[in-house]
Amino acid sequence: EASAAADEAFYQICGVVEPGMREQDVALEIDCLLRKKCGATAFDTIAASGPNSALPHAKPGGRRLQAGDALVLDFGAACGGYCSDFTRTIFIGAIDKALRSVYNVVRNAQEAALSGIRAGMACRDADALARNVVIEAGYGGCFGHGLGHGVGLDVHEAPRVSPAADGVLEEGMVITVEPGVYIEGTGGVRIEDLCVVREDRLEILTRATRDIIIID
Repeated sequence: EASAAADEAFYQICGVVEPGMREQDVALEIDCLLRKKCGATAFDTIAASGPNSALPHAKPGGRRLQAGDALVLDFGAACGGYCSDFTRTIFIGAIDKALRSVYNVVRNAQEAALSGIRAGMACRDADALARNVVIEAGYGGCFGHGLGHGVGLDVHEAPRVSPAADGVLEEGMVITVEPGVYIEGTGGVRIEDLCVVREDRLEILTRATRDIIIID
């Protein structure tokens, strides 16, 4: 339910966002959508545009959306005591060649992880599935956080899925898969899905498209 609420809010906010809006207004709109659906947000919503999108934990501010911006939207709902965590990166007006390339790298990295992770895998090996794609594309130094984390009653729980993690993924764990590439002064891309670890696969709870969305 919490994951479905985030999907729905994403499609709704894509119909509201337009050039000239402030980041903080985008975040407020998302919060209102989530609260109408579930009553609460899971954490402080991130709406980071342009160069701010290169900051993984940026706080929404007064910057206004401009043509050519990447806009990272990271948010979650809290429904029935359980949390969701969701990120998509959309583009305002146009997407330049460099950011399109970055987007494709991040999407390919996420797909490698989504298709390869299963129960019994070491958390660091799960991280490596995506990280190796980013490294091979030449952006290894621009992926400055782990691939994911557990989600449940809190939005950040064990296990950590990162290069330094010691844990093993177990059947039934709910985790995020969220690779990102961040280029200082230019922008960043992150794509995040919420998933359940199964014996032979990941069950992907997030339904929103991973295709590039450009807001005119």
